[in-house]
Amino acid sequence: MMPLNPILIVDVFDVWGIDFMGPFPMSFGHSYILVGVDYVSKWVEAIPCRSNDHKVVLKFLKENIFSRFGVPKAIISDGGTHFCNKPFETFLAKYGVKHKVATPYHPQTSGQVELANREIKNILMKVVNVNRKDWSIKLLDSLWAYRTAYKTILGMSPYRLVLWQSVPSPTGG
Repeated sequence: MMPLNPILIVDVFDVWGIDFMGPFPMSFGHSYILVGVDYVSKWVEAIPCRSNDHKVVLKFLKENIFSRFGVPKAIISDGGTHFCNKPFETFLAKYGVKHKVATPYHPQTSGQVELANREIKNILMKVVNVNRKDWSIKLLDSLWAYRTAYKTILGMSPYRLVLWQSVPSPTGG
């Protein structure tokens, strides 16, 4: 007899949530951040963007997700036009990736990426200058802080889970 709720088994980098943050105050020509979060490891990839269109999304997936972590089984996004369009669907179909669209009535579906967005924004707010115009160059530092922070749900940092090593100390000790 089949269980009523089958257990879904996914591995690290099988399922990514993606979302745009912004618009933010212009920072060296950038107004948005495109964020990708692996649902298992909580690893985050993010880039500053000049626009929030489907071309940026396709380039991000190719360069920051597929080429680094392999082709995932599924991508979860909201229903924005930058994620729900013919070129995006064609791209995912080419690689055999399922696209799950989170509905406004079930926000838990995209909860991982929403949580990461909040945490990255909070980190950025602490490291940017007063006029907040340098956020795009502080994004990498914010990603490092997020990736190396202990996550209770994991019992370790995403850095340790993904790279199987402790976070290097700034003093080398």
